Amino acid sequence: MRFITFCVLLMGLISCKNDKDISAVPVTDETDRVSSQTSTIEKTNNNLIYPDEKHFKSIRQVTYGGDNAEAYWSFDDKQLVFQSNFKDWDLSCDQMFLMNASQTFEDSKPPMISTGRGRTTCAYFLPDNKHILYGSTHLVNDKCPDVPLRENGKYVWPVYESFDIFIADLEGNIIAQLTNEPGYDAEATVSPKGDKIVFTSMRSGDLELYTMNLDGSDVKQITDELGYDGGAFFSPDGTQLIFRSSRPKSEAEIKEYKDLLAQGLVQPTEMELYLCNADGSDLRQLTHLGNANWSPFFHPDGKKILFSSNYESERGFPFNLYLIDLDGKNLERVTHGETFDAFPVFSNDGKYLAFSSNRNNGGNRDTNLFIAEWQD
Repeated sequence: MRFITFCVLLMGLISCKNDKDISAVPVTDETDRVSSQTSTIEKTNNNLIYPDEKHFKSIRQVTYGGDNAEAYWSFDDKQLVFQSNFKDWDLSCDQMFLMNASQTFEDSKPPMISTGRGRTTCAYFLPDNKHILYGSTHLVNDKCPDVPLRENGKYVWPVYESFDIFIADLEGNIIAQLTNEPGYDAEATVSPKGDKIVFTSMRSGDLELYTMNLDGSDVKQITDELGYDGGAFFSPDGTQLIFRSSRPKSEAEIKEYKDLLAQGLVQPTEMELYLCNADGSDLRQLTHLGNANWSPFFHPDGKKILFSSNYESERGFPFNLYLIDLDGKNLERVTHGETFDAFPVFSNDGKYLAFSSNRNNGGNRDTNLFIAEWQD
């Protein structure tokens, strides 16, 4: 799943299993552009599909610059909300934007529906298709918080204690604050049943998963094991959760994790996927691949998980998308890029997949949104 948009850059830079360091990310020099003149989701440039990407019937590029990620569908599949830090849109850090499912933005800018203050993360539609929730730091500071990239030579993510979760309408007006506990509250997503929210919180002293009702009531802790549990999504029937976690085991790993967390930092280079029931029961580890396995999302049939991983990488990249059964069997590689594919999200009808990729970025580090027509 899914974290904050700058992780797109960080995940392209993280080190391999034996901690070899790299200073830059090679990216493919592709220059084909998709026309912004499109009236349907299906109109695409299929040159954007790499060989062996058999699950993509067609594909369309949506954005053309900056880091664009975490595009989530409305419940009726007519719109998406996503986050971007594209400097040409006068942004200093991630803000939230609204789009119709058929739009592209090569020469235009979508409407911003966050406040423009602070840093935002992880927007998600509510069932009425008229409101979104997202995390924001704006109550503490209108300015973008600093983004540390390294601590003692290792790549890190900040988990800002100023993040809280808010509900806004599609004009950008905040109408409710769902969390007000001390510490980090973010990464909220909504059950397809439309009754529950799952999110990550620091309120216990560790980064755990919680659920709550759509109005913020009935908060329940779901996980309670040391480690960063985040990026959670419900299964299509709302009965299960998939998430990624860094679970330190050795004394040295535990000390490093706690020391970083005390500074509001986590290290994202070793993460595996976990499944549990929506109440936290029957917790089990799904992947045992090594490196970083993250941004998981349920396949529409509820029997598989689509996720991003660099487990095959020798130098920390590329990241590609993979499918895996809920019992951990039948691992299948879905994308075949040389740099970065992540944040896969199926439309509710299962026909389309939104994801972020470095493909077709002209040789720079831009990460753009793509919408693919999915076929099993």
